[in-house]
This record gives sequence, C-alpha cells and structure tokens, in this order.
Amino acid sequence: MSRIFIESKEFQKVDFSKELLLKGDYEQCRFVDCVFTNSKLVDSSFLDCVFENCDLSLATIANTAFRDVTFKGCKMLGLQFDGCNQFGLSIQFQGCQLNLSSFYKLRLRNTKFNNCTLHEVDFTDADLTGVAFTNCDLLGAKFENTILEKTDFRTAHNYSFDPEINRVRKAKFSFSGIPGLLDKYQIDIE
Repeated sequence: MSRIFIESKEFQKVDFSKELLLKGDYEQCRFVDCVFTNSKLVDSSFLDCVFENCDLSLATIANTAFRDVTFKGCKMLGLQFDGCNQFGLSIQFQGCQLNLSSFYKLRLRNTKFNNCTLHEVDFTDADLTGVAFTNCDLLGAKFENTILEKTDFRTAHNYSFDPEINRVRKAKFSFSGIPGLLDKYQIDIE
C-alpha cells in the first residue's frame, strides 16, 4: 500500500476503529471527536497536528512520528509512546487521560502536561528535563532513573518517587507535594 500525503484537512467524528486511517503523512491536520480505539496508526507521520476530544485508547503507534502535535481533551489509555518514532518527537497534552501509558526511555524535554490524569504511567529512564506537570494527577506514576531536572511539580498531586534514584536537580515542588518524595521512609508528616 502506498503512502499518502494529506495537508490542512479536518477530520470530524470519524470512527477510525472501523474505517482505517490510511498510512501516510498528515501535516497541519485536525482530528476532532474521532475514535482511534485499538486502531493501527503504525508508520504514519503527524506534523503540526491537533487531536481534540479523540479516543486513542490502546491504539498501536509503533514507529509513528508525532512532531509538534497537541492532544486536547483526549482519552489515551494504555498508549505505548515508547514504541513511536523518537526522531523529532514533540508532543503536548491538555486535559488528557493518559492512564497506563508508557513513556519508557523517551526524551520529552520541555513537554507540557496540563490538567492531565497520568495514573500508573511509566516514566522509567525518560528524560523529563523542563517538563511541566500543571494540575496533573500522577497517582502511581513510575519514576525510576528518570531525569527530572528543572521539572515542575508545583501544582501536580499524588506523585511519589525516590529522589535518590532519579535526577531532581532544580526540580520545582510545592510544600504540599513534599510527602511524595519521602514515602520510602514511611514517616508521618502532619
């Protein structure tokens, strides 16, 4: 099957779990209220695209390129971002549900997560330098050998990780978030 090139097109209310999204390059496209549940977005490229109020849960994104892509109000449960094309990876999230997703070993410098739910998300071995978790719920998120330098956790909540096994130099925390850094010591803070 040959690759297609689509530019500046808006897709509205398309159910790509039933209608296959053609493999290709999508530039400056908008996907609004679309369903990609269990879809295969393999080997496609999205440049300067917006996904708004879409359901991408359990979509296969192996070798998929996301460059300057914004996800707004999307349901993205169980996505394996660690399998996507890492060259030029640039993504932003606003009001998204990313529970059970994986960013294992990804370089996500300066990525913005705004008002997102990130329960049980795997950030192991990732580079999150300068990332902002603004009003995000990080319950059960896994941080191991993660670079968290200059990462902003000031308005994030429910995070818990060991600063001794992560690089946290110049990371930003609020006073109310400090107990999440001391969980391993099993101490009570009142």
